[in-house]
Amino acid sequence: MLWFKKKTNSLSQQSLEDRLHEIKKSALPKHVAIIMDGNGRWAKNKLLPRIAGHREGMENIRIISRFANKLGLKALTLYAFSTENWKRSKEEVSYLMKLPEEFLEQFLPELMELNMRVISIGEIGLVPDSTQQAIQNAAEVTKNNTGLILNFAFNYGSRAEMLIAMNQLVEDAKNGLLDGPVTEEIFSSKLFTAELEDPDLLIRTSGELRLSNFLLWQLAYTEFYFTETLWPEFLEEDFLMAIEDFQRRERRLGGRIGEGEDKH
Repeated sequence: MLWFKKKTNSLSQQSLEDRLHEIKKSALPKHVAIIMDGNGRWAKNKLLPRIAGHREGMENIRIISRFANKLGLKALTLYAFSTENWKRSKEEVSYLMKLPEEFLEQFLPELMELNMRVISIGEIGLVPDSTQQAIQNAAEVTKNNTGLILNFAFNYGSRAEMLIAMNQLVEDAKNGLLDGPVTEEIFSSKLFTAELEDPDLLIRTSGELRLSNFLLWQLAYTEFYFTETLWPEFLEEDFLMAIEDFQRRERRLGGRIGEGEDKH
């Protein structure tokens, strides 16, 4: 089993704590979503197999989720496996299917200690039984925790999610359960993310500038942050930079200055 030492953060622990203290003086995003991109390129740059990049990326989930919890965020959604990822090689897909079981088994005691709750979005019923069981077990064990919600988007695709929601609404209409037109609120209640607020901030690593079928409905008024940093190298300092950038923005949410928009 391959394992690699992570780069050390360029900030001293004291500098990190100082910046954390400053950041908490301003409004924080409640919900951050991350497209964790660059595992394969990280491995290629080091002349290693792609699965080595995925394993390093898994370890980074642990680092970033702990830090998000320390920041006091309400939710962190991580794009772990998309509906399009099935097109990859059998070997790579098989490895990716095993990662949730390995990660959650190792991290579960710490999740409990940190009061973090695990949930998932996506068509989980279509993944191998062992993968389903690992995700469902973590959700069950942590369901009463009240800290950060760690949300894994696994076998997730936004177009599929919206089609599933529409079909549910059609069935509701047939069964007389819809009273009036479909509103945004009703539609949102049928999405996988029904229990979460929409993300305030989306981060995508590795320099790609696209959404890749991720949370297309939910990201309507989300702030976007793109970085060249590959996911396995996106550490606490990089996360702080994204939060600081978010806090410098004026969030108008379709309004004008002075009309009650949420400003940071």
